Amino acid sequence: MFIAITLQEAFRLKSNRHVSSMVVLRQILFTGYEALPLISFLALAIGGLVILQGMNLLTDFGQGIWVHVILVTVVVNELSGILTALVVVARSGTAISTELGNMKVRREIDLIESFGISPIGYLVVSRIIGVVIAMVILTLYFNLIAVLGGWLFSRFFYPLEFRTFMNDFLSILKISHVISSIIKSISFGVIISLVSTYHGMQVGHASTEVPQRTIKAVVISIFAVILCDILITWLFWVLS
Repeated sequence: MFIAITLQEAFRLKSNRHVSSMVVLRQILFTGYEALPLISFLALAIGGLVILQGMNLLTDFGQGIWVHVILVTVVVNELSGILTALVVVARSGTAISTELGNMKVRREIDLIESFGISPIGYLVVSRIIGVVIAMVILTLYFNLIAVLGGWLFSRFFYPLEFRTFMNDFLSILKISHVISSIIKSISFGVIISLVSTYHGMQVGHASTEVPQRTIKAVVISIFAVILCDILITWLFWVLS
């Protein structure tokens, strides 16, 4: 029922006066902009570790096309979406569930309803839109920084020019890889925001329920994100 009501509110987005652009922008700011330092560190580390492990396993790794194949298949296809989703779950998922849970305990949501404002439209749909937009931007940013990190670490072993490195990388990268990454990021954003808002809205009138619901939101979000990633990867593999 929660998903059905949320979808109903989302599908009439243009005429829905309850969806707040300010809530959307604040959610993008918190989920996206404030997570950039952590995402940058993770992306640089992953790009560098992929190169280092490749150098250990394969001779002349940096001089061949394998560095680009691994960056595309491992980083762009899988790690960028999963790691970004885990960061969003840890930061935004917990924050959303806790915030909405505390609003339920303090009866602020009842007050919103008394003004004729839909809590689903104002609190849930707005946050879903913000999380999805931020998730897509963070995933694309992760891919960009990871590729740059791979090039920087490659230069420690072989004198690779940036233009040559990018030309080889783009020769391996297909449009299906980009589409898969975007679809995964959108799906992960919807899952994380839906699960987090649902458990936040399910808090009763006891403050002890808030951390319990937050833990459930985190566990279910991680579980659902991994299952969704497997399903999307399998579908692209079948279709290709």
